[in-house]
Amino acid sequence: MTEFRVWAPKPELVRLDVDGRVHPMTRSDDGWWHGCVDTAPDARYGYLLDDDTTALPDPRSPRQPDGVHERSQLWDPARAEWTDSGWTGRSVQGAVIYELHVGTFTAAGTFDAAIERLDYLVDLGIDFVELMPVNSFAGTHGWGYDGVLWYSVHEPYGGPDGLVRFVDACHARGLGVLIDAVFNHLGPSGNYLPRFGPYLSSGSNPWGEGINIADADSDEVRRYIIGCALRWMRDFHADGLRLDAVHALVDTTAIHILEEMAGETDWLSERLGRPLSLVAESDLNDPRLITTRDRGGYGITAQWSDDIHHAIHTAVSGERQGYYADFGSLATLAQTLRHGYFHAATYSSFRHRRHGRPLDTTTVPATRLLAYTCTHDQVGNRGLGDRPSQNLTGGQLAVKAALVLGSPYTAMLFMGEEWGASTPFQFFSSHPEPELAEATRTGRRAEFAEHGWDAEDIPDPQDPQTFQRSKLNWDEVDSGEHARLHRVYRDLIALRHNDPDLTDPWLDHLVVDYDEDEHWIVLRRGRLRIACNLSAQPVAVPVTGEVVLAWGEPAVDADRTVLEGHSFAVISTAEQP
Repeated sequence: MTEFRVWAPKPELVRLDVDGRVHPMTRSDDGWWHGCVDTAPDARYGYLLDDDTTALPDPRSPRQPDGVHERSQLWDPARAEWTDSGWTGRSVQGAVIYELHVGTFTAAGTFDAAIERLDYLVDLGIDFVELMPVNSFAGTHGWGYDGVLWYSVHEPYGGPDGLVRFVDACHARGLGVLIDAVFNHLGPSGNYLPRFGPYLSSGSNPWGEGINIADADSDEVRRYIIGCALRWMRDFHADGLRLDAVHALVDTTAIHILEEMAGETDWLSERLGRPLSLVAESDLNDPRLITTRDRGGYGITAQWSDDIHHAIHTAVSGERQGYYADFGSLATLAQTLRHGYFHAATYSSFRHRRHGRPLDTTTVPATRLLAYTCTHDQVGNRGLGDRPSQNLTGGQLAVKAALVLGSPYTAMLFMGEEWGASTPFQFFSSHPEPELAEATRTGRRAEFAEHGWDAEDIPDPQDPQTFQRSKLNWDEVDSGEHARLHRVYRDLIALRHNDPDLTDPWLDHLVVDYDEDEHWIVLRRGRLRIACNLSAQPVAVPVTGEVVLAWGEPAVDADRTVLEGHSFAVISTAEQP
């Protein structure tokens, strides 16, 4: 017998449809409905609400083989075939993370195809693979942030069995796995949760209606969210989650849902006997996220720091539009590298108000912040989805890599950046509803037209070619300048892993020198100096010693090193900071 349970306090009647046969269910006082039926292990099932004649998928659906509008299918995680019993896990702090989108990482766009590239990631020196959302969403392809059935795995990628094979293969190679989880909104197609209960709040965010985590009857919604988070780590052996846009989780309760989630994640970690990590995306610059709970924080393991990205990108590229307006100088870059946030209770011209709060660098290690040269957001949310490699020289890309990988922060790469991939990463979708497809298309063009882009230049998200253009071209890795950049990334990562001076996590030990006019900057890490020339002309930096790694041909003499334009050098000195 299989027990079926669903939380559905809204309807007056709930019936269970299993393989086309309807069965009664019994309601408890807490709004949960129960029923036991003798079924096959792969039976399809759904719920009939009130006088409905079409069964809706289970809000906690384990599998959606026919898409998010159809009935669910049973899938028992206990039957999954694992070989990772010897995997003891690893901490995300100080690691090198590789963010990838399953659908565009390979030509086939599946978990099994991605497995074939894992040895490449190991050779590169990657510690963790971070998967963009793999929960079920409408259509065949998309970014995944329009998920509506958070417990199930997107079937075109390979479904739950494919994810099991992928995580198992990662662990066999010593790679940890993070899964991007979106708990701040639901997608517009296939969202039947409001039919079951009060899943939505009275508020909204830029991506849709907000989730009810603090209004009346929110306790079960919170359990739904936290239960999903734990499922990825328990049933699919993920080593942690990347939590999307947590600033959109409006929680006015005394115990924030992130604090609650972090506590239960730590409990599961102890039970499983391996580290589990939560990495938050937040634009609040609020240290409470990554401050331990015994110090009054939420206890999240780490968070993305867009300020570090903005400071590096603007200093190297010269871009200043939009939220880049306050960045660009080397003084700003140095301050951000030394303090983790640039906006720390300081005025933000983009927001027209004060923003952020200072990070206590004596108690919060730098490894609780992620540094990166680009992400799916910073590429895909540009009008054309163009990568830095489509606008910058190889030397500029190498300088950005040296600043990130030579920093004390946890580092993250976005797929293909390590060889300067020429393919864009554009915004793509495959909404099956014509009206939603048109709304997505016109909305995207209108958004960028407001920022001065020609609407006709904005790729159509619904055009299958937009998706196809965004797939990586793996033939580039071993060719010309692509291969040269790839070697530098691999060598920087190896140096980061193997040199003890680059493992110090404390920002108080980081010294940054720079010359605004000459446009050079030097990070002092123990005996090592990461010297970067951000200008197109050669410059002399007051550092001398043995060149450990470089882009270009640095010339070292008794008291200085001359760097070529758009280049860097890692120099080992006899002196200590």
